[in-house]
Amino acid sequence: MIEKFRRLFNQHFSEESYAEFLNSIDRDFDHRPTFRIAETPFFIPEEFQKQLVEASQEVIQFIKRPDFKQLTQKAIDLNVSVPNEDAHTQFLAIDFGVCMENGKLIPKLIEVQGFPSVFNFQYNLNQKFQGTYPFLSELTPYFPGVDSEKYLEILKKVVLGVYKPEEVILLEIEPEKQNTKIDFYYCKKDLEVPFVCVTQIRKEGKKLFYTNEKGKEIQIKRIYNRVIFDELNARPDLKMQFRFEEELDVEWAGHPNWYTRISKFILPYLRGPYFIETTLLSELKEIPEDLENYVLKPLFSFSGAGVIFNVSKEDIEKVKQKDLYILQKKVQYEPVIQSPTGGVKVEVRVLALWPEEDESPTLVGNLSRLSRGEMIGVKFNKDKDWVGGSIGFFEK
Repeated sequence: MIEKFRRLFNQHFSEESYAEFLNSIDRDFDHRPTFRIAETPFFIPEEFQKQLVEASQEVIQFIKRPDFKQLTQKAIDLNVSVPNEDAHTQFLAIDFGVCMENGKLIPKLIEVQGFPSVFNFQYNLNQKFQGTYPFLSELTPYFPGVDSEKYLEILKKVVLGVYKPEEVILLEIEPEKQNTKIDFYYCKKDLEVPFVCVTQIRKEGKKLFYTNEKGKEIQIKRIYNRVIFDELNARPDLKMQFRFEEELDVEWAGHPNWYTRISKFILPYLRGPYFIETTLLSELKEIPEDLENYVLKPLFSFSGAGVIFNVSKEDIEKVKQKDLYILQKKVQYEPVIQSPTGGVKVEVRVLALWPEEDESPTLVGNLSRLSRGEMIGVKFNKDKDWVGGSIGFFEK
C-alpha cells in the first residue's frame, strides 16, 4: 500500500532472495517452520496505521470497562475456570481485515484474543526481512514509542515478571509438535525461557516442578501459558500430574481465563465503523435469508478450527450449544498487495502487551497474514505463492 516500497520490494525480489530469507530462519535452529512464510511484508501507510491504532484503542476501552468481568462471566461459566485470575490480561492479539467500504480502505475487526501470539518470532522475522532487504531499515514494524529494544524490554517484563528465566516456563502440549514451535525456539533464545510439555510437570502439594536440560529439578514460579483448552480436552491420553482448575502455587504470564473472556464472545458487544455485525447464536431472533453473507464460528476455537464459511440454515439449526457460536457478517477483503501474479488479501494482527502494573496495554508490533483464498491464516492457501505469515512495516 506504500507504493514506493511496494515497487522497490518487487524490483529487488527474486526466488533466490526468498530462498535465502527462508534459509536465514532455518539456520538459527536447523528447523524450517511448518507454516508458510510469505514472500513479502505488508507496507502500511500512515493513514491506515492511524486507523489500526484507533480501532485497537476502541477494543481496549471496552476491555477496560469496570463491568468487563461481569459481562464476560458467562464465557467462564461455559468453560474451565482457573483460580487466581489477575486484574487484566497481559497479552492482546487484535485481528483486522483490510477491507473496502464506500470506496475507502478500512480495518475491520475479525477477532480479538487475550492470549499470546508469536511475539518472539515476529521480533526475529523483522530482523530477517531487513537482513535480506537492507532498504527496509527505513521502515519499522513497531507502533509509535516502540523500537526493537523497547519491544523486547516489555515482552521480558510481561513473561518473566520478577523471576529468573529458569524459574519461568513456556507451557504447551507437546511443544515440539506444535505448528508454532519456531516461536518457542526464539523465546528460549531471546528470553532464556525453556518450553515444557504439560506431561513433564511434577506436582508436590501446590508446587509445580520441571527438570532442566542439566537434569536439575526446578520449582516453577511463573507459567507463560500457551495451552489451548480445546486442544487439551481433545487429548485424554495425556498423563498430567496437575489440573488447571486446581489451586497452584504459581503465577501466570497470560492467565488462562483471559483466553476465554477476551475472545469472539465479546464481538457482539462492539459497535462502530471498525466492527462487524455479530450475533450470539442463542440470541439470534431469526435466521437471515442471505446466509451467503455470513460466517458461523465457534466462540473458543483457535486458528480457524470449526469455522463454516459457506453456512446453511441446516448448519445453524443443528448447533446444539448455541451459547458457544456466533453468526458474523462477512466482510470484503480488498486485495491490496500487488504480487507478480495478482492481488493478495491481508489481515493485520495488532500485538499488545500489558504489564501487570500498567494502566493500559501498549501496542507494540504486528503480524500480517496474506491470502488468496476464502480463509485467512497460515494453515490455508498452502498451494499458492505470496501468501502466509508475514509482518507489516510502517514509515518511521
